[in-house]
Amino acid sequence: MSGHSKWATIKHKKGAADAKRGKLFAKLIKQVEVAARTGGGDLDSNPTLRTMFQKARDNSVPLDTIERAVKRGTGELEGVNYETVTYEGYAPGGVALLIECLTDNRNRTSGDVRSTLSKAGGSLAEPGAVAWQFERKGVILVLTSVEEDDVMLTALDAGAEDIIDEGELWKITSAPSDVNAVRDAFDGAAIAVESADVVMLPTSTVEMTEVGDVKKLLTLMELLDDLDDVQDVHGNMDASDAVLEQAQAE
Repeated sequence: MSGHSKWATIKHKKGAADAKRGKLFAKLIKQVEVAARTGGGDLDSNPTLRTMFQKARDNSVPLDTIERAVKRGTGELEGVNYETVTYEGYAPGGVALLIECLTDNRNRTSGDVRSTLSKAGGSLAEPGAVAWQFERKGVILVLTSVEEDDVMLTALDAGAEDIIDEGELWKITSAPSDVNAVRDAFDGAAIAVESADVVMLPTSTVEMTEVGDVKKLLTLMELLDDLDDVQDVHGNMDASDAVLEQAQAE
């Protein structure tokens, strides 16, 4: 199982706790606001905003809260001017990391990311050092309780590129511009979608077989994800279901 899908599942499960603290809501609202500022407030003409809007709704962010974020982004309401910053780094074991952030203070965010990496045995890398190992893709996750034929027919008819069985989840990949169309196809077929997003997927992976190393990596990714300015953490790890499950259990 690839690290991305397992990490997506872990984040989905811990999302309830994040929501209670307001962390998850705050991150999603920030993503909506930036998408509206960048491409306008019309969902039909701004596919990034539509993706972020749906992502917020999938995580139970109240509609009026999302709409206010859109208005802050378009300038109808006063808001903070966030900028997108991506940091590249290495985790223990040579795993490459892409850390996507939205921030109103680059110095603060850089210091927080650098400190978190250092404390957990990782390090920052120079720009471009690891980004070439990732590509941006649309990723839709559907539970494997849904029949494979139904998933395949729906996904391929909507223009998806690939369908992968990753244990608990079907991972359907698409071009970034097609993620909303694929999501709509599953909604139209009454197939529940666990998540739909545009993410950075690794083009090559680092195989991890030691439970202790995987546990250190997952801990580091959680610590980074808990930072207020960090929106997404992508790694190029690969490990068996057994190793990942054991790492989580310890």
